[in-house]
Amino acid sequence: MDRFHEMQVFLAVAEEEGFAAAARRLNTSPPSVTRAIAAMEQRIGTQLLARTTRSLHLTEAGQRYLADCRRILAELDEAEEAAAGSYSIPCGHLTVTAPVLFGELFVAPLLGDYLDRFPQVNINALLVDRVVNMVDEGVDVAVRIGHLHEPGQQAIKVGEVRRVVCASPGYLDQHGRPLHPEQLRAAQIIGLSSSHLVSEWAFVDAGQPLTVPIEPRLVVSANNAAINLARLGWGMTRVLSYQVAAAVAADELEIVLEAFEPAPLPIQVVFQSSGRVPAKVSTFVDFLSQRLGQDAALQRHG
Repeated sequence: MDRFHEMQVFLAVAEEEGFAAAARRLNTSPPSVTRAIAAMEQRIGTQLLARTTRSLHLTEAGQRYLADCRRILAELDEAEEAAAGSYSIPCGHLTVTAPVLFGELFVAPLLGDYLDRFPQVNINALLVDRVVNMVDEGVDVAVRIGHLHEPGQQAIKVGEVRRVVCASPGYLDQHGRPLHPEQLRAAQIIGLSSSHLVSEWAFVDAGQPLTVPIEPRLVVSANNAAINLARLGWGMTRVLSYQVAAAVAADELEIVLEAFEPAPLPIQVVFQSSGRVPAKVSTFVDFLSQRLGQDAALQRHG
């Protein structure tokens, strides 16, 4: 077994946290995975994986070796892609990530158009509400809301979104439109468990930060659920402006307390900028940046 293949086996075991799971990922047998790791440890002369009957974890040497394996294998992929001309012609597998609702509303509808333009590219869209480690999970391009990028990454701002408080016109007609954030203490609130601001909302009053404690009577785990409850007139909720742009335009929801909103959050297209950028990445970044930058719902007034 060559060393590159051994590294791939070790990487699979470390990421899957088990020999059987690694074997399934590599489409091979668990004994062959075990033999590969044993041979690698014997050749190197140190233990890379600490094993018990119930768990498996990396030793300190294993953690360092894992980082080196990822770097070496990435460089090997880069060399092969360069030889195949992928730095001049968009081709190969492209992995993209974005928040779930943002991805469904704004990214996914554009993917077919990009694929039609570049028939040699395949896309895997990872839509998750967490910050994906682009290197560890092999992500080429990320769409992120907020100042979320690391050294060695380039971020292109394509718009911005506001944190808005909204309710249905019917609810506001019945209960009144708040003129100051402090009035939210008496409002019927729909909270989001996915937000870290479950018990308080941040505002700006006369240029100074203002935090208002809230006591939601109803807490849901999904943005769409909170938005639909607000549309039905049950109460007030706080979401990002792009999530309710269509409902606001249709007069199903009304935004309140706009004068007290905190600074908007940037929407950024993020990619690795160290080294040469493959054509599949550069063309997708250009395409996505242009299309998102033209969407009115993602601009300051959205």
